[in-house]
Amino acid sequence: MSRPDVVRTSTAELYDAHVLKNYGRPALTLVRGSGSHVWDDQGTQYLDFTSGIAVSALGHCHPHWVAAVQRQAGELIHVSNLFRNPNQGELARRIVGYAGPGRVFFCNSGAEANEALLKLARLHGMKKAGGEEGKIYKVICAKNAFHGRTFGGMSATPQEKIQKGFRPLVPGFAFGELNNLASFEELIDGQTAAIFIETIQGESGVNPVTTEFLLGLRELCNRHNLLLILDEVQCGIGRTGKFYAYEHTGVRPDAIGMAKGLGGGFPIGAVWIGEKSAELYQPGMHGTTFGGTPLACAAALAVLDVLEREQLMEKVTVRSAVWHRELEQLVSEFPSQVLGVRGRGYLVGVQLASDPTPCLVAAREAGLLAVFAGNNVMRLLPPLTATSAELTRSVEILRSVFATKK
Repeated sequence: MSRPDVVRTSTAELYDAHVLKNYGRPALTLVRGSGSHVWDDQGTQYLDFTSGIAVSALGHCHPHWVAAVQRQAGELIHVSNLFRNPNQGELARRIVGYAGPGRVFFCNSGAEANEALLKLARLHGMKKAGGEEGKIYKVICAKNAFHGRTFGGMSATPQEKIQKGFRPLVPGFAFGELNNLASFEELIDGQTAAIFIETIQGESGVNPVTTEFLLGLRELCNRHNLLLILDEVQCGIGRTGKFYAYEHTGVRPDAIGMAKGLGGGFPIGAVWIGEKSAELYQPGMHGTTFGGTPLACAAALAVLDVLEREQLMEKVTVRSAVWHRELEQLVSEFPSQVLGVRGRGYLVGVQLASDPTPCLVAAREAGLLAVFAGNNVMRLLPPLTATSAELTRSVEILRSVFATKK
């Protein structure tokens, strides 16, 4: 096979010619990052409140994270899960320290973590059915949920834009109204194995569960011998001021999926399963080639180091309280444009009266990167290292955007 001719061309031209067109990207090429900021190929600086969609928890190129990844890359990168590696064992220990007694499985993404959770629900159902497979397998999820784009994840995501073109999907899912306990209870029957929800729906517009609702789900699961499984892929790893968002409610789940911020920019996902259900997985039932490599775990351990040493969760709690008040002032200043602000910590949705795309474009042109979410919501995901001044600056930019659109 002959080598393609080497032709100097722009990144935009390379994307247009060779990259699959499954994303609607803006005309922006990012080339460098530091802290809460990124720079494009024209040298323009942006305040990055996308954080790679809640991934870059420590901002860009945090010195401790960079040093840990560089050091590990020079020692041992990959050995597969046929063998042990010290970093995986240590990372599992620290996750168990946050989540409680249980065991951890490592993978590469939130979608993979959710697949492992759905398989756990099937295993629990088989146990309930006395070892008979396929009798008890229903999983109750929430309307407007987003659990990924694998077939299991799509089937648990009742959104036409996600499912269209890929039917038939995986059977066995039912959907209740988030924060409506009765709508979940009425779906429980003899085939139900688990309830699976996001503690805060991110992609669908930043919709947090209420404490009363989550406590109610826990009671339902206890009563009917169901697993309570939480998707903390976007809202976990310190983003709300607690390591897991469910900690604000006092509820104890049976299993948790996590990813995004765990690796601080390096791909890693993980599943924690409580000790009562951890033994459902036996050798050969599940696996991954790349999950929990020495390099991925070194990146995640560095994230946990910085979270703890720099007391980032405490800072998120304090700083976000002021930031939320500043954002809420925009509602009174621009009532025809800004309908409300919701979320927790550094996971915030600004509800707009119309399509947020023009505001997202205007904010980008003014130096702020934000993300779209469902139902006309502008989603703000600053790194956990964002300072009070940077948070205030984001509000100032948004104020200027809304003021020009009056």
